[in-house]
Amino acid sequence: MSAVVAALPNHSVFSLRAGQSGTLDLSFDRTGINPRSRRDLVFVVNPRGANGRTGREWKKLLPYLRRRLGEQCNIHESFTSGPSEAMDITREAVRGGADAVIAVGGDGTLHEVVNGFFWAGKPICALESGSIHATTLGLIPLGTGSDFARTYGWKNDPHQAIERIAKGFSSKIDIGLMTLSGGEQHYFINVADMHLSGKAGYYASKYKSFGNFCYVLGALRAFIGHHNQDLKIKVNGQDWEVYDKVTALCIGNAKFFGGGMKIVPTADPCSGDLEVVILQDFKWYDFVFKLYKLYNGSHLSEKSVYSTSVKSIEVAMVEGNGDIYVQSDGEHLGFLPVKCSILPSVIDFFV
Repeated sequence: MSAVVAALPNHSVFSLRAGQSGTLDLSFDRTGINPRSRRDLVFVVNPRGANGRTGREWKKLLPYLRRRLGEQCNIHESFTSGPSEAMDITREAVRGGADAVIAVGGDGTLHEVVNGFFWAGKPICALESGSIHATTLGLIPLGTGSDFARTYGWKNDPHQAIERIAKGFSSKIDIGLMTLSGGEQHYFINVADMHLSGKAGYYASKYKSFGNFCYVLGALRAFIGHHNQDLKIKVNGQDWEVYDKVTALCIGNAKFFGGGMKIVPTADPCSGDLEVVILQDFKWYDFVFKLYKLYNGSHLSEKSVYSTSVKSIEVAMVEGNGDIYVQSDGEHLGFLPVKCSILPSVIDFFV
C-alpha cells in the first residue's frame, strides 16, 4: 500500500495528552522542516495494565532506558488514564513526525496504538524534509497476555525489548482491517475472532484481576447459554458459503490469543495474508479434552477444524442478526456481520 497523508484536525504543535513526563515538541518551521537530529521516541504507557504491574515495572525500567537510549534519542513518556487515549496520543505523535511510538503494556495497549497509526481508513504519515516520514511501531510487552509478542518468540523481558529498539532494525508488517455493519473501521495486529471465543474474550476482560486465569474464567462464562451457529462466509469476494454449527471463527494476522493459545498456528504478520481457522460443532467437553491442542497448535488436524488463507473474508448469520460476539486483539467491538481484510506491509515494526 502506498503511503498516504491523511487529513487530521489542524494542529501546529504536537502535544502529549493524558499524564505526561516531558513535552514532545515537534514544531515545524514555515518550510515544513523539523530541525532536529536526535530520534524522538514516544512511549505510550498503560500504568494500570496487568493489575498495575505495568506501571510499577515502567518506573523501574525508565532509568535504564534513559541510560541506554538517552544519548541518541529524545525519550517522551505518556501515561494513559482511560480508553482510546493511547490511540489519540499515537495519532498526534505520528502526525507530528515522531520517529517511533512504542506501546508499553499488553495487547490492549498495542491494539490502541496500532489504531492510532490510521485515520479515516488510511495510514497517517508526516511530511519531513519534503519526503514521506514513516513512524516505526515498537513494543515493550508488560501486559497480562502479550500474545502478539509470542508470535516472534519474545518473552516479557523489557530489557530485550529496549535492545530491539536500540538496534533500530525494523520490518514491514501487515495489519488487519475490520469493518462492522455500520461502516465503522478497526485495525488489528494480532487476531480477530467471533462467536464463542469473542464472547469468552468479552467476559475475560471483566476478570483481569485474576491474571492469565481470566481467560479460563471468561471461557467458562461464555459457555453458559452458548449455541453453535450456522454462519455464511464470503472469501475474497466470491460467493457466500454456509458453514454449519460454527463454535468459533478466528482470523489471524499473528498466531496466539487468550494468554498463549496458538489458535492460528500458520499466521505470519509478514505474509500478506490473513489465516482463518473455523471450529465447528465443538462441545464444552471437547475444549476440556482438546485444550492442549489449542495451546500447541495441533488442533488443525481435527476433522471439525477448517483453515484457509484469505485476503478478505465476510462473516454473517444465515438468518437475521443476533448476538454473535466480535472482537479483535482481545477488545470487544460488537456483533456480526463483519468484514476483515489485509493491509500488507503497512507499518514498520521494531524486530
